[in-house]
Amino acid sequence: MRRIAIVGAGQAGLQLGIGLLAQGYHVTLTTNRTGEQVRSGKVMSSQCMFNNALQTERDLGLNFWEEQCPAVEGIGLSVPNPERPGEKLIDWSARLDRYAQAVDQRLKMPAWMDEFERRGGELIIQDVGLPELEQLTQSHDLTLLAAGKGEVVNLFARDTERTVFQQPQRALALTYVKGMTPKSPYSRVAFNLIPGVGEYFVFPALTLNGPCEIMVFEGVPGGPMDCWQDVTSPEQHLQRSLEIVQRYAPWEAERCRNLELTDAGGVLAGRFTPMVRKPVLRLPSGRTVFGMADALVVNDPITGQGSNNAAKCSKVYLDAILAQGSAAFTPEWMQQTFERYWDYAGQVVKWTNSLLTPPPPHILELLGAAGQSQAIAAQIANAFDDPRRFAPWWFDAAQCQDFIQGHMSRAA
Repeated sequence: MRRIAIVGAGQAGLQLGIGLLAQGYHVTLTTNRTGEQVRSGKVMSSQCMFNNALQTERDLGLNFWEEQCPAVEGIGLSVPNPERPGEKLIDWSARLDRYAQAVDQRLKMPAWMDEFERRGGELIIQDVGLPELEQLTQSHDLTLLAAGKGEVVNLFARDTERTVFQQPQRALALTYVKGMTPKSPYSRVAFNLIPGVGEYFVFPALTLNGPCEIMVFEGVPGGPMDCWQDVTSPEQHLQRSLEIVQRYAPWEAERCRNLELTDAGGVLAGRFTPMVRKPVLRLPSGRTVFGMADALVVNDPITGQGSNNAAKCSKVYLDAILAQGSAAFTPEWMQQTFERYWDYAGQVVKWTNSLLTPPPPHILELLGAAGQSQAIAAQIANAFDDPRRFAPWWFDAAQCQDFIQGHMSRAA
């Protein structure tokens, strides 16, 4: 029986570990927090997952909350009119072909940790640094790092060719709330793009105490939405959230008249630099550790792809490990496996990064055209499930023009 070690008990690490257990592998998973510590802690992400990523969970029998989690049935976009305060310049929405869902990771990860052990996995609660990595690589055929936070991830070298930014591009904040008026006629991610200020989006989810809405704020650094540094309590965080919505998306503020926090841990604020790291870490002993998911590919949450990437990465890695059979997990195999994942993730990075810089004229024209063409709106909304579908028309002005004209002429 081949022995696999995974550091990190998030979406990618647990999903891969449980997938390997089903194929008869011995799996050791290390993490620095117990399930109860995760459950009683702060929210960790917004984690809206689209159908293709949800299917990777279904395939492993891990979709424990599918019946009770509210469905996200569509995506909408609004842009305020700079000349008429309170009015929208762009406003459209489109249904998803298959619903998305967001399950609070404080609910999901402890249950998956229990399930990992129930299915025969070895779960170890400890901090992992170089000495622990040396021990794991000595006693296992393959050691993977699936932890996107902590000191150990910084041991992996930054890929300077694939990393575009050198500093955070947004000041980030999350607010989990109850009592928000639902969107009608269908639930959706309501995405509000405020040029020069940032983005606010909100969508339904499931948290520890039932259905909720997750408010996500993305402020341009140094701008008016970069305003969380002096917030010292959950109540103040909620108040700041409401002030931002009232000022920059007043049409969304109408939904917020009866808001309350889901719990004291339902708030988060911070910032990080989007980056790509090289997938193979060589330890002082000469043995190697293989990185995965957001240990290697760190995206800004503006496109909501983090958990989707993690789930899809775990599927690519699972297939590659199984295909390797009894052959050695060499650094060359690690690089090839990561490149297989990068074929997908690289397109997600390109698209996400494009939304962190001022939009070129063809994107503004595209977003405006979606308000005139339901077919264009639906194409944009459903590409969130597989961002490779944004190429080439999102990135190339001429292709974008052809895309718009093609849909407009068919509609006419």
